Amino acid sequence: MKYAVILGDGMADWKIPALGGKTCLESARTPVMDALAPKAELGRFRTVPEGFKPGSDVANMSVLGFDPAKYYTGRSPLEAVAMGIPLNETDVTLRANLVTLSGGGSFEQLTMADYSAGEISTEEARELIEYLKKELDGDGFTLYPGISYRHCLVVKDGATGHDLTPPHDISDKKIAAYLPKGKNGAAYLAMMRRSYELLKDHPVNRRRIAEGKNPANSLWLWGEGTKPALAGFTQKTGLKGGVISAVDLVKGIALLAGMKFIPVEGATGNYDTNFRGKALAAADALTGGGLDYVYIHMEAPDECGHHGDIERKIYSIEQIDGVVIKTLKEELERAGEEYCLLICPDHPTPCAIKTHVSDPVPYMIYTNTRDLGNGARRYTEDEAERTGIFIENGYTLIDRLLEIK
Repeated sequence: MKYAVILGDGMADWKIPALGGKTCLESARTPVMDALAPKAELGRFRTVPEGFKPGSDVANMSVLGFDPAKYYTGRSPLEAVAMGIPLNETDVTLRANLVTLSGGGSFEQLTMADYSAGEISTEEARELIEYLKKELDGDGFTLYPGISYRHCLVVKDGATGHDLTPPHDISDKKIAAYLPKGKNGAAYLAMMRRSYELLKDHPVNRRRIAEGKNPANSLWLWGEGTKPALAGFTQKTGLKGGVISAVDLVKGIALLAGMKFIPVEGATGNYDTNFRGKALAAADALTGGGLDYVYIHMEAPDECGHHGDIERKIYSIEQIDGVVIKTLKEELERAGEEYCLLICPDHPTPCAIKTHVSDPVPYMIYTNTRDLGNGARRYTEDEAERTGIFIENGYTLIDRLLEIK
């Protein structure tokens, strides 16, 4: 049996008045999932345990079968591992977003205009981070460039327990109430304030403004954590597993779990990603690449949700359905494989509020070996709830999947 998880990050949503009271999943044209649903098991599961913030780190860890209460130590160290940053046990890492702040007056009076600085290119971002490193590195603080707006700060012999807010949680809000607090809060705030002074007139940003793009005019620090240790995926499941994702966070979980990371050319982490390339890479890994399990992570619905972009979120869902699931299914059947698919989000990202919530999410398990149908007609939030199946501990859903032989 071959297993594939097709994860649409942030794919679930709330009812949207502009869609006639439907969610994005309900409004999207999803003929492939519609055909699978009557023969599949649908239900809901909780990916974010009580007491945890509804981040993609916690939620993806749950879907991959790791109990966040046991393994989670913070978001940024997962990304640091994916970036190849060497970490000591006493190091603390933080995500360092390049963001767009707008408004006048003091730094504290500015507004979070764009948590991704207009999806700044990796090349532009690297130039800005390398410039900041010359000015801000030292006294145990080291910046590392990453992909697009996502970067990392490592604090030698650091401390955790700070009050740090994800920038995508405060879109269009003044930042004064959300500035760093805690032992190193003053140092973090000073770094952010200094980055704004350094970046606001940088040539890269002057050029972006001239082109009508949002400038990457400040660092925003959040997501602190220390180096984690995950159990081996093969040791836990007996399967050889791989992960496909454009996001360092998910790549980091995979590497820590000893899973193979499968790069895909053109994978962007947004609605313009190479959907077909991801599906073909997964099929190749399962049919001739020696893997038993592949986790295909697509960030696109989440990014669209953060921007409140209903149209592109629906488009992303339709691409997951009509390109990813369709292509993977056809390739597995062409190879004569017995297979099982798990289709789900990690968490909802409602367009109405442009951030994550910890609501339970719908899942669908389909296999080509037998009928698992439990009365669902489509793969939607309401249909999954109507089945009455609810899994409180989301990290156990993988056990339900792997029971299918």
